[in-house]
Amino acid sequence: MPILETDDEIKNVLKKSKTVAVVGISPDPSRPSHFVSEVIKDYGFKVYFVNPKYAGQEILGEKVYASLKDIPDEIDIVDVFRRPADVVFTAEEAKEKGFKTFWFQPGTVNEEVASQLSKEGYNVVKGRCMKVECQRLL
Repeated sequence: MPILETDDEIKNVLKKSKTVAVVGISPDPSRPSHFVSEVIKDYGFKVYFVNPKYAGQEILGEKVYASLKDIPDEIDIVDVFRRPADVVFTAEEAKEKGFKTFWFQPGTVNEEVASQLSKEGYNVVKGRCMKVECQRLL
């Protein structure tokens, strides 16, 4: 699949997706991973949180998992809040788990990883905020 860039492509992915794994969740309400997740939940997505630092705790009423592999459900979107250098590990883990779309939040884009995932047949969204796109397109 291509790297998704048009509104129609992104809207289509949002409409077809049911589950979102937020990687890099923070309990701090001022952090983007926290307030973006709040909005994503409001749009009806089943949200799973991943951050080994907070594994076993609850954030926004949802259990936090240590890794993507611990999530008991299929994942449609992997929504990434990590440094570009760390996204390599997230992508490897995501491929082991299985997913459809890898969503790089603004400031998280790793071009090599994005290109590789796209070549391997995954949808990729780069540098767009999932919260903003939900509010804009849904």
